Amino acid sequence: MLQRLRRPARTLCTGAMAAGALLVAGLSGSANATATATATADPTSHRAPSAAQTMRTAEASPAVIHAMQRDLGISEQQAYARLANEAEAGATAGRLRLTLGKDFAGAWVRGADSGALTVATTDAKDVAAIEERGATAAVVGHSLADLDAAKARLDRAAAKRGTTDAPAWYVDVRSNTLVVEAVRPAAARSLLSAAGVDASLARVLKTSERPRPLYDLRGGDAYYMGGGRCSIGFPVTRGTTQGFATAGHCGRAGTSTSGYNQVAQGTFQASIFPGNDMAWVAANSSWTATPVVAGNAQQVAGSTQATVGSSVCRSGSTTGYHCGTVQQLNTSVAYPEGTISGVTRTSVCAEPGDSGGSFISGSQAQGVTSGGSGNCTSGGTTYFQPINPLLQNYGLTLKTAGSDPGEPGEPGGTWAAGTVYQPGDTVTYGGSTYRCLQYHQAQGGWEPPNVPALWQRA
Repeated sequence: MLQRLRRPARTLCTGAMAAGALLVAGLSGSANATATATATADPTSHRAPSAAQTMRTAEASPAVIHAMQRDLGISEQQAYARLANEAEAGATAGRLRLTLGKDFAGAWVRGADSGALTVATTDAKDVAAIEERGATAAVVGHSLADLDAAKARLDRAAAKRGTTDAPAWYVDVRSNTLVVEAVRPAAARSLLSAAGVDASLARVLKTSERPRPLYDLRGGDAYYMGGGRCSIGFPVTRGTTQGFATAGHCGRAGTSTSGYNQVAQGTFQASIFPGNDMAWVAANSSWTATPVVAGNAQQVAGSTQATVGSSVCRSGSTTGYHCGTVQQLNTSVAYPEGTISGVTRTSVCAEPGDSGGSFISGSQAQGVTSGGSGNCTSGGTTYFQPINPLLQNYGLTLKTAGSDPGEPGEPGGTWAAGTVYQPGDTVTYGGSTYRCLQYHQAQGGWEPPNVPALWQRA
């Protein structure tokens, strides 16, 4: 049985207090990314909060910190510092993405505490702008837009042919290539040819992995559908209706569910699988949505997408908490049932009993467990369906701590709580125009002037 953890007292650990001192100067592009990054912002101060403050990195639960120590081989102090640095790196990468425009070729973090950010560009003239933000510049041959376009051609080709011998493909920003993993390399070459992708953009990696959906699984709390079992991903609301996000392969629209205690719980309202792996369940009046990842008392504060290389943890009833790193975004993977696109590839392990459950980075919801290969004894690869596209597709609002997600935007402005924003989106608020830096769902308290980690004044 999964041992439930007690809810910890809401105090800051000594590791959290020390973490701010390890922040890399310059990553945030803000003077207040200093040792105060993990402390509570002074309400009387006119300084904008740092990204670490906004993302509440100091409030990571002890269970998450312990799992990061075990799986990433780092100390408690490094775990807190890593979460803070990753928050700052995401904000810096977002600003540079806007600055570089079509030259932008991706970003990633590295180091035990994620203290080093690299931003890639196709134009050597951008190096100075990147280094001014405290990041390392990499000049490469292909822009992220060009590589994403090539991957989209692969997605379209895969929809018309069998691809199980070439089970995964993704843009690897660190090598600046489109990677196709293949059990048989000939299958990868055939897929690339069918898609009309130039060989100079791609490389083939031989693999023995054959990913599959993790059926009969539960992540935080289990739920049941007849003879099957899956996991709650993240509690959500839609108007006055409460429910939760989960994996699409767990059930179809109309499927009834019961909770971990076998009490009638709700009904699947919508589901997509294959293509994507997303679904949501509307709960009955006996159940209440809470901003907590079951089993570790981690408070969910938002849904800001983690940068490549960032730490990420998964909660599952079979194997408990396990952590790893984000390897690639926008990955496509071929399951026996069909191809799904837009999932995130991670080094986190998982086993049957973990599907549908929560992927979280610090306090930021990332997605719901889809499938993978390997296990938690020898290691493995796990994919998750990102939460923001799921929320956007179904018009859901993530349940978060410390804010009113239903709070309306400023009268006369276009910013609105509950809306999912992507990098480059523009809104108006308080008579000013702002441009989005990082993929996230807006919520009350995160109005553009209050969160420079997410919005930049245009």
